[in-house]
Order: sequence, then C-alpha cells, then structure tokens
Amino acid sequence: MTLPYALDLEEKDWLAWLEKRGASSYIAQQIRQWLFSHHQVLPKNFTNLSKPIREALQEEFRWDLPRVDTRLDSVDGSEKFLVVTHDGLLTELVLMPSPNRVTLCISSQVGCRMGCTFCQTGKLGLKRHLSRGEILSQLVLANQRLKEKGEERTVSNVVFMGMGEPLDNYEEVAAACLTMIDPKAFGLSKHRVTVSTSGLVPEIERLGQEVPVRLAISLHSADDERRSRLMPVNRKYPLAVLKEALLKYPCPNRYGITFEYVMIKGENDSIQHAKQLVKFVHGMKAKVNLIPMNHFPGNPMSSAETESIQAFQKYLVDRSIPAPVRYSRGQDISGACGQLAAKREEEIDMDPRLLRRKRKATEMAAYVQ
Repeated sequence: MTLPYALDLEEKDWLAWLEKRGASSYIAQQIRQWLFSHHQVLPKNFTNLSKPIREALQEEFRWDLPRVDTRLDSVDGSEKFLVVTHDGLLTELVLMPSPNRVTLCISSQVGCRMGCTFCQTGKLGLKRHLSRGEILSQLVLANQRLKEKGEERTVSNVVFMGMGEPLDNYEEVAAACLTMIDPKAFGLSKHRVTVSTSGLVPEIERLGQEVPVRLAISLHSADDERRSRLMPVNRKYPLAVLKEALLKYPCPNRYGITFEYVMIKGENDSIQHAKQLVKFVHGMKAKVNLIPMNHFPGNPMSSAETESIQAFQKYLVDRSIPAPVRYSRGQDISGACGQLAAKREEEIDMDPRLLRRKRKATEMAAYVQ
C-alpha cells in the first residue's frame, strides 16, 4: 500500500484526518507551519505536537523530499539540482540568489510534450505530471539549501519555468501556487509567483479567474506560420485566439503580462519580426523579455547576433514597450532557459534525443531485473 504524500495534503485534508482521530483542528495549521514556514519534514521534530500525533503522522504518510542526485554550481552563483522522484524519475530545479531576491525556477512535469523546437526539455517527451506536493517539495528543498549555506533569507520569487508546461498540469500547479501565496503557508507575494505558459488558452482563462499570480507567455514569434513551426501549440491556439484571452486576463495594471521572446538567429530577430510583435501586443500592458537563445547539443539553431538584438530592442523601446535583454543564468551547467533536460555533469554535452534513448534503455534494464 502506497502512503499518501504529506505535502500533497491541503488544510481541509488535514482537518478531515484530525477529525477522524478526534484531535483538535488547530493542529492542521501547526503541521502546515512546520512544512512550509520551518521547512521541516520529519514529524518527530514537530515539537509542539503530542507524541501520539507525531507517531501517527509518521506511520500514515510519506514525508520524503526528492533525493538530490546531482548539484551543479554555476560561475554566476546559480545552483542546479537534479533530483530523483519517489518513483525513480529525474527532474530539475534551479536556485538563483541575487542581492535583493532569491529566485527559484521549478519544474511542473517530468519532461514536456509541447515540442518547442528551441527547448531541450521538449526533446525528452513527457514522462508524467508532478503532484502539487512534488512541486512544493522543490521550494522546501531550496529553502533547506539556503539555510545549509548559512543564509538568513528564503526563496522570495518562484518562476514556473523549469521542466514541463505548467498549464498542461493545471490542477496541481494551481493548488501549489495557492499554497505558495497563502499567508499561513509559504506566504509569498502573489506578484512574486510567475506561471509561464506556451499558450494553453482555456487554462490561461481559468488561471486568471482562480489563481492571482503573474502570467508570462512564451511567445517567440508574432507570426502564425513561424510560431507554429517553432511551437506546435500555436496550431491549436493561434495568435488571434491567444490575444483574445490575454486581453481579458485580469492582471494588475502595474505589472501587465510578460512575454518571453527567445532571440534566434535568422528566425525571429529582424525589424520586420519586431513590427509583428508590436502589433500583437497592442492594447495590452506588456513587457517583453528578450532572451538570447541558449544552445544545446543537436540543435542547429543559434542565438541572434548582438547587433540584431540591440536593434530589435530599440524598436520596441522606441514604441514604449519595455524590452530588457535577459541573459539566462546557469548556462555553464545547462540550467538556463530552454536547457533543462535532467542532465548530470557528464551528460551536459549530450544530444537530448540520445539521452532519452539512454534513459529508456536504463529503465528497461531495471524493469527486466
């Protein structure tokens, strides 16, 4: 019998469990405080709970965090964690400390099925969704790491820009976000949790109504034919449909919607492409993050030239569209935007398609044994 994962439980679940045991309801909040405020996942250390409750918690639930298989340190101070799920799958998170914030890039799936041509994760295909608890466990793990390093601060910003398409796993991602911004749990600002999506329109609409976090759109082209080639999701939800949903999205006026635009040489980096982008974002409060493409093995595409990026940026800025150039952190450890593929250090230079075959062969061998 598989025990339920403690981090998957919400307050109402703990209340139901306590009611069955005839225990006080306030214990539910104490449990959540240990998990999300103190980053503690060993019930024996829940010192303000009675011994019988602690023993019952230990016996009836699973409390493990994902095991860290590999931690790679970048020259820019970022850390990439390759972690193993309870069923032996690999996923990643990237911790990015800065002077005025600590950002955590988290995964929502093992792999991804969206198939974007410039993204290494998409070459792996989708293994499975992560549960809400597995998503939250990445935040607990990161906060434990900060404490281990002697930091007095905790993660302040979370971006769903790791492995997977967050809105393809809507229910679990939405539940995890609500726990992150719950003042009685992690207590993060709703303006410091960002969900990035390739453009799943029905789920964007749901997110706007149900989860008050920031929205980022992986756009990369404002031309339907080109975007469909780069991002197959555009065939189902073309730009006109996407824009209609974004115009209705209830984002605060101060923040608007962020668009991620990976700059690819000869593909989407001309002034003509910039004109198409300006036309697309017209009517929206928008910021466009221009991201020089991060190369990965086996991909023939490369980053736009510096001169092209600067000209593209100037065209947007001259039309009052904020367009900072974002050089991704963690490039030397394959931890940057579009590079996540659950790679160990010795696998960083491996074509993701070869890596997928290697992993599949390993899984088959383990199954036969």
